Amino acid sequence: MITETHIVQFDSIALDCGSKLAPVDVAYETYGELNARKNNAVLVLHAFSGDAHAAGTDQSTGAIGWWDSMIGPGKGFDTDKYFVISSNILGGCRGTSGPGSINPETGCPYAMSFPPVTIPDMVRLQKMLTEHLGIERLLAVSGGSMGAMQALQWALAYPDAVAASIPIAGTARHSPQQIAFNEVGRQAIMADLDWNEGDYYGKRPPARGLAVARMVGHITYMSDESMREKFGRRLRDQDQFEVESYLRYRGSQFVDRFDANSYLYITKAMDYFDLTAGRPSLSAAFDGVKSRFLVISFSSDWLYPSYQSLDIVRALRGRNCDVAYCDLPSTYGHDAFLVHVSDQAELVRGFLASTFRERASSEQAVRGRS
Repeated sequence: MITETHIVQFDSIALDCGSKLAPVDVAYETYGELNARKNNAVLVLHAFSGDAHAAGTDQSTGAIGWWDSMIGPGKGFDTDKYFVISSNILGGCRGTSGPGSINPETGCPYAMSFPPVTIPDMVRLQKMLTEHLGIERLLAVSGGSMGAMQALQWALAYPDAVAASIPIAGTARHSPQQIAFNEVGRQAIMADLDWNEGDYYGKRPPARGLAVARMVGHITYMSDESMREKFGRRLRDQDQFEVESYLRYRGSQFVDRFDANSYLYITKAMDYFDLTAGRPSLSAAFDGVKSRFLVISFSSDWLYPSYQSLDIVRALRGRNCDVAYCDLPSTYGHDAFLVHVSDQAELVRGFLASTFRERASSEQAVRGRS
C-alpha cells in the first residue's frame, strides 16, 4: 500500500488558552474507501512521537507507517471494510502547525511564541478535519498512549460524533511519576545551550538535549524483561554495553525527525490532560457519553500501568456505559501496543465489526420509522 500525506489549511482554530491560531495546517493520510453512507470511518490517533503516516509505504521516503501492523487489508483496522484516517497533532512537527511553523505576522518560525495547546485542542482540530472530509459521525476513534487520551476526549467532547472509542495503554490523567519523566526530558532540552530559548531555527538545533530526552523516554517504553531479552549485559565493544549503543542510536535517530520545541509543547499538553478537572470524579466525566468502549492495557506496561486503564473502566461502568476491557499479557512494556499486535488486532477486529453491525441496524431502524 503506497501512501501520500495531504495537508489541508483552515482559517483559524480557537484554543483553550484563549488564543486563536490563524491559519492552521493539518497533515493527514487516509486508507481504504469511505462507503456511500459514510458510516465506516475510523480515526486513529498517534502517540507522542507519531505522525500522520500510520500505515503503508510513504511514496516519497519509503518509510513504513507507525501502525502498519494494525492498519491494512485483513488487519485489525481492516481497510477492506473501513475508511481509516490518521492526522498529525496540533503542536507537532510533521506537517500540522506547531512551533516550527511560520508565524504569518513575523515571517519567522513561531518557536516559543506558539500558543500553548491541549489535548482538547488537538481533538478540536481533528473534528474540523473529519467535517472537512464530509464525515458527521465516526465509527470509532482509537489510539495508544497519548492517542488513548485523545480517544477518551473525543467521546466526551463529541458524544454524537463517535460511535465507539478504543483507548489503548492510556490514562485519564498523568501520575506524578509520568509527569516527572516528561520533565526530565524537557530539562534536558532546555539545558542544551543550542536550545537558545527556543530560537534555534536556521541555526544549530539542541540535538544533544533532545537525544537525551528521547533516551530517557525510550527506557520507559520498554520493560525490564524485554531489555534483558534484547540486550542482557552484552558488550558491543570493550567500553560499551549494547543497551548503551542502542539508546544512543535511538536518540540520534529521533533528532533527525523531531523538533525539540514540539517535544516541550506536546509533553506539557499530556501532563495537563486530566478528565477529572472541574468534575467531582472520573465517573462524572463520562456523564453524557454515548460511545461504546474497548479499553486495552498490557501486563508489562509500567509507564501506563494497567491500573490506570482499570480506573477508566470502573468509571465507565459507574455510569452504566457499554465497556469491554482486556489486559493483554506481554513482555514488551508500553511499546506492546505497537509491536505485540496479534491479540490486540483480534480484539479490535471483533469490536469494530459488532459496532458496525449495531450502527447499521440502528440506522436501518431510523430509516424505517421515517
